Amino acid sequence: MFMHIEVNGGKKYQKDYVRDIIEFSAEKLMSFNLRSKLYIVCNLERNLFKNTMNYGECTWDDDNIRPKDFEISVDSNLKLRNLLTTVAHEMVHVKQFAKGEMTDLVKTQEVRWLGKRFTHDNTDYWDRPWEIEAHGRETGLFVRWAETNGINKKWAMVSE
Repeated sequence: MFMHIEVNGGKKYQKDYVRDIIEFSAEKLMSFNLRSKLYIVCNLERNLFKNTMNYGECTWDDDNIRPKDFEISVDSNLKLRNLLTTVAHEMVHVKQFAKGEMTDLVKTQEVRWLGKRFTHDNTDYWDRPWEIEAHGRETGLFVRWAETNGINKKWAMVSE
């Protein structure tokens, strides 16, 4: 069994790059055994930021304990480098959920991160440990993906 990836919306070149960076990120973040069980749908949505104030989102669609079925949404209006970095960021969240590092505690509106409980209301976005990890890894994943694919280093290293 292999990881299933579905990319909806956006332009063909965006879909191709997104599919590739999802595969690359999964390979770098998770074991073959784990990533082979994943089902990921990535929606490239126009105006996601305008509508939600988020450039990207990651949700699980099956079980809150070590889910394997995910939906990622990313604003398709982002410049390509930022779009792909956002996908890499969301793939860190996929890894966190799939490995059981992070669990949504649905009934209490809390998150358990490595055994410790957090509430969204009491923890600033930038202080959430799962966001610290995702922001810390997104650029490295993107740059390594670009290097692996022989993509222009200037384009890969410069923020747009």
